[in-house]
Amino acid sequence: MVDVAAAAGVSPMTVSRVINARPGVGPDTRLVVTEAIHRLGYTPNVAARSLVTSAELRIGVIYSNPSAAFMSEFLTGVYEEASTRGARLILLRGGEGGRPPQDAELKNLIAAGVRGVILAPPLGESSTVLRVLRKARLPLAAVGAYGVAGAICVRIDDRRAAYEMTRDLIAEGHRRLGFILGNPDQAASAERLAGFYAAVREADDVQTTIAQGDFSFTSGLAAAELLLDASPAPTAIFASNDDMAAAVVSVAHRRHLDVPGALTVAGFDDTAAAVTLWPPLTTVRQPVRELAAEALGLLAAQISGAETHLADRRDRVLDHQLVRRLSTSPP
Repeated sequence: MVDVAAAAGVSPMTVSRVINARPGVGPDTRLVVTEAIHRLGYTPNVAARSLVTSAELRIGVIYSNPSAAFMSEFLTGVYEEASTRGARLILLRGGEGGRPPQDAELKNLIAAGVRGVILAPPLGESSTVLRVLRKARLPLAAVGAYGVAGAICVRIDDRRAAYEMTRDLIAEGHRRLGFILGNPDQAASAERLAGFYAAVREADDVQTTIAQGDFSFTSGLAAAELLLDASPAPTAIFASNDDMAAAVVSVAHRRHLDVPGALTVAGFDDTAAAVTLWPPLTTVRQPVRELAAEALGLLAAQISGAETHLADRRDRVLDHQLVRRLSTSPP
């Protein structure tokens, strides 16, 4: 891979992204790298790579997220990227509801010889976890986090994504909007609320009602009840993740409200939860699997010293997409 990078005039990290079809490489660069691969006859050898770099690529993955659908996508992305690199993953699960692991559990993970750690949301912004890992001077990658000192942060533009979804709801004619916040301890939650309000400020005569959630289905149930009891009730509810949006649909069905005829519902993430209920959710596609894979790739590059552009790798923003399905319509 180093030879291919030298021949193409790029970093080994860029070669890895091309080989694994990851985002972040322009078409011209991708073509140059592909030509170098063919010219040199390079074929990735996972077994050999594992023998050479297994010590450097022993990576800890710490997670604790109330959304099973989100975590399924996250862990799939980490495993897929690890398999291409011959990396060994050591998993540590925190407590229920996004609670961080105990200090003793974190120290046991460090003692297992990990060379770096990936943090799933919300743990990338947990002061307890960060304190212990920073003391051990381990390289860190935090998915969905903002501005974590000393860590690689891989995310989408949550504010822009929420703004675009809200603007679409307003363009459909909705003037009474409900919004369900996510975990108050996560910067992404505040960014999504800011995007929601940014779109509302651009429109005339829009009424808003806000309810607090924590990204869990259960919190979405309580938030939906609160919003639908408002007078007047919103004609559209935008939830900060798909689990809470699915809870809104469930409450609407229990109240004999047709979705989207009587109530439009939109979510965020585009996990499996978005398409396993009726009607399937209109949502923001956050590429969770790709975010997790990119975090592992960047962390591995930092550990190996292959990536030298520190500023470029500290804050990686991947693209999002609005996915329109059957849960939204004009009021």
